[in-house]
Amino acid sequence: MILVCAASSSGSAQEAGDKDAAAAVRALEGERIKAQSRNDNHALDLILDNSLVYIEYGEVMTKGDYLARVKSAKPHLQQILLGTMRVRSVENTAIVVGTYRKTDVEVKDGKSSVKRWSFVDTWVNKKGNWMLVAAAAVPLSK
Repeated sequence: MILVCAASSSGSAQEAGDKDAAAAVRALEGERIKAQSRNDNHALDLILDNSLVYIEYGEVMTKGDYLARVKSAKPHLQQILLGTMRVRSVENTAIVVGTYRKTDVEVKDGKSSVKRWSFVDTWVNKKGNWMLVAAAAVPLSK
């Protein structure tokens, strides 16, 4: 009987931990999107692990490569909206699978374009802080 109670209470604790991790990682995903849309490298530097591996359009980038690209991007980006996200956590690691929509407005002609993306992000809790260690994003066809 004691083993059954201990197993069920540890399962409840694990579920609560999973919910806490999911909430923290979801919030960080939102912060990352805000920082990226504002070309805010300082905020991104705090979220991205130094060993980050980022893949977009088949190109593999380091944290330095990614931050340099964000810094050099023209501030024409209008909006990035997160779509659905599923978060799965195991111990100190969380995997996020989701979508987002990015609307760009060209400064020259004022025309906008909307792209939908799918992404997979891997977060690791290091010393109490969730850090993005790996990310991949691919554009979705209409």
